[in-house]
Formats: sequence, structure tokens, C-alpha cells
Amino acid sequence: MSTVLATFETFDSFLQQELKKDLLRFTTAGSVDDGKSTLIGRLLHDAKGVYEDQLASVKKSKVNRSNGLIDFSLLTDGLRAEREQGITIDVAYRYFATARRRFIIADTPGHEQYTRNMATGASTANLAIILVDATKGILPQTRRHSYIASLLGIPNLVAAINKMDLVDYREDVFLRLSDDFRELAAQLGIPSAICIPVSATEGDNIVDASEKTPWYEGPTLLEYLETVPVHEAASIESLRFPVQLVIRPDSTFRGFAGQIVLGRVRVGDPIVALPSGKSSSVRSIVTFDGNVDSAGQGESVTLELANEIDISRGDMLVSPSKQPTASTSFAATLVWMSEKPLVAGQSYLAKHTTRAVKARVTNVRHRVNVNTLAHEAAGDLEMNSIAVVDVETSQPLLFDLYEQSRSTGSFILIDPISNATVAAGMILEVSSGSTTPARHLDSRGVDSSVPVTAIEKFERHGHVPAMFLVPGAAIEAVERALFAEGFETVVLRGDALRRELFFHVFDLLYSAGLVILAGAETLDAEVRVKLQQERADRTVFDVSSIADEVASKELISRVLANARSLRLGTHAEKGE
Repeated sequence: MSTVLATFETFDSFLQQELKKDLLRFTTAGSVDDGKSTLIGRLLHDAKGVYEDQLASVKKSKVNRSNGLIDFSLLTDGLRAEREQGITIDVAYRYFATARRRFIIADTPGHEQYTRNMATGASTANLAIILVDATKGILPQTRRHSYIASLLGIPNLVAAINKMDLVDYREDVFLRLSDDFRELAAQLGIPSAICIPVSATEGDNIVDASEKTPWYEGPTLLEYLETVPVHEAASIESLRFPVQLVIRPDSTFRGFAGQIVLGRVRVGDPIVALPSGKSSSVRSIVTFDGNVDSAGQGESVTLELANEIDISRGDMLVSPSKQPTASTSFAATLVWMSEKPLVAGQSYLAKHTTRAVKARVTNVRHRVNVNTLAHEAAGDLEMNSIAVVDVETSQPLLFDLYEQSRSTGSFILIDPISNATVAAGMILEVSSGSTTPARHLDSRGVDSSVPVTAIEKFERHGHVPAMFLVPGAAIEAVERALFAEGFETVVLRGDALRRELFFHVFDLLYSAGLVILAGAETLDAEVRVKLQQERADRTVFDVSSIADEVASKELISRVLANARSLRLGTHAEKGE
């Protein structure tokens, strides 16, 4: 380190020099035992990206599945379970740098059951290295990971034809596998694909060119990683600035902090705040190091506007010339990540840029068989499934299509109860007739000139309103079961059940689109008779005949079966 620092006047100048280097994020993937972790370990070792204490720890490890002094895979298989099993389970992130560029590596699992982890690691990558075992060729998992790489819009793909030492470094084997991989890349629409013959265990063509492959005249793996273009030409050059935080330290300054995900902004540029559609211009651009005249994609800044506009977290500042789509309905490719299957119609939370809204999957168009790329019919989605679905949100999202922008065209779905991420989505197209002009929306993303309708309430809650009469002793368990399924519930108790108040409260809650629960035995006969008459115009379920001191499986099953019919929306008109 002292030798390196000697070329710089100060440590600060050394840091500035490092920060000026390009950053390449890349991921590794492939089938089980293709040698992904070994390849990355060898790359880190030969590129001098491993600290001495790390190397010493690996040398002392009781686990060594290689024939040499060092098992390079242990440099990335950081979990004890991974070292013991000899597989990669989680995504292992590693950082290293050379004289030309900085790198962040995501070493992803090869097993099929960890497909969701591969999608996570590849979601921010500029390049993917797909390992191909020279002794086995293109395998189903190789196709699966190549498809996910294309699905996520990774612009550059490298096929590292590994274990060339086991096929005696034969050129014909490499050429055959290269042709197979390029054919796969062309089928997936991947614009740039290169094949490199390597041996991770022996270090051939990883950092230094190998004498054992004189027939190969291309770059080594590191040479390619150092020279491949990092910044792809954006199909959208307009500004996209999702507001993350409103900063107001005193009465003289009000700024909007966030990261520029697309385009460039300059002092004096006109901007439009969405969803309100109000216009302003940029007065100043504030950074940690002071004010600047301009800032571009990837930079985190605070923008001060020329005039006061009501803007909050989740809003977006954009260029007036080309604005994003504002819509509550769109088609998307979904990677399902949860062990709990997708329930069509269930309410989730969609996180898109800095905006979070209620959302539901209304329809599964088809599931993709990633081994054959065939479209298969599917009613639900299991973990690691990939499908094209229709999504509806309670408020308009401000997005571009994923093929135009990975930042504004992607979203995640979150389980509102467990707060777990259940899916990652990429927006394909806007549903016909669903686009809402941004200029008609207020700061909350709604059209304030039109009264709220029962259909809108249905879209917000994911179900139409209803009344359930249940045994009083089971009412809390019934509410818990409905709540777990994503229904908006309310329990009527006490004074609200008095005859003179009941129907007034009932009408208010029903018009709000809620699922109302009441203990049947707490209602007098006159109220129950009138409720029976309400069934012609209102959705009322009486399951009180299933009497039990505690909620039985039969009672819960009956309630949930009836409740799920509320998601069909056939009674939405009646709720008006």
C-alpha cells in the first residue's frame, strides 16, 4: 500500500483517484458445480484482491475440495453451511479493484431452488458471467440463468467455458460450446455475448493469458471486465428524480433529496412535479460537497426549486418534454420469491422507486418454462416461478417500461403482514384504457374532480363490502383469519349494535367498502329480519348456525370461502 500511496501527494488524492474509476457490477451464475465460486476466488486471488488474513484463513480451513494448496471457492462461500456442503446458498457479494476499474461481484447460487437468489444478485448487474462446464456443456440451469439475465435486461453476457483442463484444452470442444451458447444468447435476444476458455482451478485465462490455449486470441476474463462498456446508452434521456426526503432545516430552504435514476439536471432547468403536474425550475443543486451546476444519473442530490410546490416522498420530478406513464393497471413479468404461493386478488404492497401503494395481481397470463421458454397456463405461482401477470394498484404509479429503464420499470411486492418481499416485477406494458394523464392528478395521485366510486373502493381494498354474522365467541378468530387473507375488516360492538344506531353505522361502513363482522346473538330479532331483507341489495352472510365456543375449522373455512368470492368484484356496483 505504501508503494501505491507514494505516487500520490496525499491519502485524499489517492481516494479521489480511486473514486474516479468506473464501477462494474457483475454476477456469476450457472449450474451446480460449474465452478462459479472457484472462478471468483481465483479472480480475486490473482488480481491481488484478497487480504492476507483471508488467504490465511482459507489455507487453514479443514475443508478443501481442490487438489491444490488453496480451495479458491472458500474465498466466496462465506456461510458455514456453504463451506460444509460445498455449494453456494445465499448471494455472496465481494469487492475488489484494479488499476483500471472497481468491481462488485455477486456470486449467486446454482441450485434450482435458489433461483430467486440469482434474480436478486443479478438485479443491479451490468454484466453476467455464465459458467459452462466444458465436460457437460449447456445444461438446463445454464439456460435458466441465461434467461433470467436476459429478463433482467443485463446488457453483457460472458460465457466462461470452465474446466478446460479436464478436456485437455481442446479447441474443438471450446468452439462447439461457444456456438451452442451464442445460439442460446441469440434466442434470448441478448445483444452482446462473448465466450472465454478458462480453468478456474489452474488459473488459465483468468488474469493472465494461458500458454495452454495458443489457439485462443481473445481477452482474458479480467481484461474483458476492465474494458467492457459500463454505461449503456439510455433509451430515455429525460429526467427521472423520485423524491426520497423533503429537507427543510429552516424557513429559508426547502429541498427535495433523492437519487437521479435517469437523465441529467442543470440549474435553471424546467421541471414538472408528478403526480400533481405542477411546474417549476431548478434553483440550486446541493450535494455533500456543496452546490454544483449539474448532476447526472446515479448521483444523490438535493434539488431546490424556484417556487413552493406541495411535494412529498414518492412524488417524482421529471422533464416536461417526456414524462413517465401514470397508470393503475399494467402487465409485468413477475419472479415469485415467497414460499407462500401467489393468491390472485390478495392485497400486497407495491414498492416502486420511492413510492409504496396497495396492489394486487388480478390475473396470471402464463407461466414461463425457463428450460424450454414455453408459455404454460397457471392459476397460481410457487416459489421461483416466473410468469407474466396483470397488476392493479390503488394509486397510479409513475413508470417507464422496463426495457426503457430498469430503475423506473421495476418494482417489488411486499406482504403487508410479514413485511417480506414476495416478488420482483418488471413492467412490460400498460393495460388498455388504464392510463391517467398526470396533469389531472393531485399530490396524492388521484383525480379530485371526480367522486370516489364503489369500483375505486373495490380496487383499493381488493374486495367488495360485505356483512358476516358469526358466533360471538368466535368473532376475534374470524377477524384474524380474514385479516391474514388481506381483507379490510371492522367489528361492530357495544352501542353500535343498538337498534337505532345499527343500520346507520352499517350503511357508513358498507359504503366505505369494508367487511363488517358482528356477533349474531347480540342482534335483536328485528335487526336480523331486516338484514335478511337487505340480502337483495347488500352482501350479507349468516354463518351463525355453525355454533361453537371457539372458531372451528368448519366455520373459518365457510367464512373464507364466502369472503374469497368478494374478490370477484361482481357486487361492486351494489356498493355505490
